[in-house]
Amino acid sequence: MESLPAIFMDLAVILIAAGVITVLFKWLKQPLVLGYILAGFFIGPYFPWFPGVTDAANIHVWSDIGIVFLMFGLGLEFSIKKLKKVGATGAITALTELAIMFLIGSSVGKILGFAPMECTFLGCMLSISSTSIIIKSFDDLKLKQQKFASTVTAVLVVEDIIAVLLLVVLSTVSVSRSFDGGALAGQMVKLVFFLVAWFVFGIYLIPTFLRWMRKYMSEETLLILAVGLCFGMVVLAAQAGFSTALGAFVMGAILAETIEADVIHRLVTPLKNLFGAVFFVSVGMLVNPEVLAKHIVPILVIALTVILFKSLSATVGVLLSGRPLKTAVQSGFCFCQIGEFSFIIAGLGLSFKVIDANLYPIIVSVSILTTFVTPYMIKGALPFYNWLNPKLPAKVKQHLDHYSHNASSDADHQAGIRAFVKKQLTGILLYGIILAAIEMLSSTLLKPLLDSLFADAGIPQIWSRLLGMTGTLLLMSPFLWAVTVKNVSKEKIKAMFESYRFSQAVVIPLLVLRYFVALFFVGIVVGSYVNLAVGFLMVIAFMVLLVVLFSRRANGFYAQIEERFLDNLNSHQAQNSFRIPSGMENEFYMERLCMSPYSPMAGKSLQANNLRERYGANVVTIERGDRIIDLPGKEEILMPSDIVTVIGTEEQVSAIRAAIEREADVLIHDHSDHELHMYRYHVEAGGPLCGLPVGTSILATQHRVLVVAIERAGEKIVNPSRHTAFQHDDLLWLVSPEEMTVEGFEQKMVKI
Repeated sequence: MESLPAIFMDLAVILIAAGVITVLFKWLKQPLVLGYILAGFFIGPYFPWFPGVTDAANIHVWSDIGIVFLMFGLGLEFSIKKLKKVGATGAITALTELAIMFLIGSSVGKILGFAPMECTFLGCMLSISSTSIIIKSFDDLKLKQQKFASTVTAVLVVEDIIAVLLLVVLSTVSVSRSFDGGALAGQMVKLVFFLVAWFVFGIYLIPTFLRWMRKYMSEETLLILAVGLCFGMVVLAAQAGFSTALGAFVMGAILAETIEADVIHRLVTPLKNLFGAVFFVSVGMLVNPEVLAKHIVPILVIALTVILFKSLSATVGVLLSGRPLKTAVQSGFCFCQIGEFSFIIAGLGLSFKVIDANLYPIIVSVSILTTFVTPYMIKGALPFYNWLNPKLPAKVKQHLDHYSHNASSDADHQAGIRAFVKKQLTGILLYGIILAAIEMLSSTLLKPLLDSLFADAGIPQIWSRLLGMTGTLLLMSPFLWAVTVKNVSKEKIKAMFESYRFSQAVVIPLLVLRYFVALFFVGIVVGSYVNLAVGFLMVIAFMVLLVVLFSRRANGFYAQIEERFLDNLNSHQAQNSFRIPSGMENEFYMERLCMSPYSPMAGKSLQANNLRERYGANVVTIERGDRIIDLPGKEEILMPSDIVTVIGTEEQVSAIRAAIEREADVLIHDHSDHELHMYRYHVEAGGPLCGLPVGTSILATQHRVLVVAIERAGEKIVNPSRHTAFQHDDLLWLVSPEEMTVEGFEQKMVKI
């Protein structure tokens, strides 16, 4: 018999251990992620009394898949618009935390007697939080829809980007023992280029494709397509030199802007839970009690440093970004752990032999300890704020509120010249990246393909080059028009010249830069295909540019592209028939909730539920199947599986969420003690039923009895209509939830 691959045995051990331990943790009302880690310890190589995993390499692959699904789910819940809204907060917080923790981590390493290079690596390892641990804790604690969760997610995304850059810096430092600013700058430019290109092309192409295929989509095909797109982006990210987690997040964020996002998230969640469990179990397998005992002092010191100072530095960063104290405390307390990127950084140091081998198990042990603490820190953030806020001096609270208000309203007071510069530079960057991406695809894919096809056909190469060059320039033409002409209003520029002194020194160079960018990309394309003299290239570029500038077709073509892009970007938000005005976003919070069949509100009208008086929130829409009920009346009944859009403050929406999305106390209910009684009855001439229709007989009018069949002349009438009359010698098959005690029936009624 063919031997069973080791992966089957390993998965059986992992999932059975995880299932048993997590049931225990569910009973103890503890976070499930801690149960997964404990299960991993029990089946790991350092606990020999239980069956263990035999092929750790395969499990590592499955755990990597778990990280992909965790980040994909995160992207589905955190859209591009949310990222843009809290992007400044994420950048300020992440950079503040990075700077503080690098200094503190390096100092702690010196105190513990580590070498200088080890101190540098330790500072970097303590700077990056664990995205997977925090997101899983949010899931377990039902906090992922809280306002502060979006702030935390923004910081995590920025931290993951910083981690990619740190890997480049540390690799350079490890080899040359010196800092290479050029490599860091190049990696940063490369990262920005790929992120913008992926988002722009993804938002334009993927929602459009899904819209075309919507009528052919089932849940099965949508799941397969979504997971395929996710792993396709993971492969692109890996080939570009970035982390697989970043690629999964990008695709999740792109799909989050489609109207299929909610369905995709529901379909992917079971996969995320399964592979996420394998990932956390694999982390628990790294726990070595001997290392814990041998290095207990540095482990505890580093763990306490992470828990205290990482939370404090993140809180300070959120405050500096202009968020209120409550949001800062709730967000900061989430960053009290280190995770997967810390392992990667430690592994990098080991591969270059610049850190001691004992530092890796120390970091793993610190990660395990801080992971255990994370759910309790998140849960304790709000009580800590409630304890701290009354004790703060009035002047301190006044200064914090004033700073938060000024930071949030600063954008409303920007000068016109600053807004113009920002808009121009953003446009140049965006369209420049799109043009660069088109040129890259043309030179790497289109050019070799055309050369090969024309060579096989015996056609001179010059024709393939001219065809490729012409096609590329035509594809570029709407974006060349946008980079040179869009957002350039002669009236506005004239007004700026008249209103602002020295504005010509800013405006004119920006306009010249736009033309130079267009000329540059035209020259690059022509040069890559024809390879003529530079002067001739510039002449051609200038002529093409003039054609583009005065081309109405390019103008119209770009307008269509931009309209489709904006429609795709806003498609998911457009599902909400009601939108909160931008000036009231800080006061109101809107969320779509799914009515659980276990909710006490299900089956009752809005008036009976009395939502506004009990919770202070309002229901603005109800989605039921393909129907949308806007501003439902007080008599409207809330049905299970309804999508209810509620509006209120964050606290009000949180309270009503707990009532609407209530989960069952027991997943599976045992109804074996509930049964219906079945009887057989023979109709006789002159009896109480003979000649009467089913619907008007005493069985239907006075008793809870269902006639399921009539056996007549050897044939069965299944589920007879209410007009069917009982006849002599009919054999009736009856169902009742009660014991039949109808007078005159007992003698002829036979219980089955």
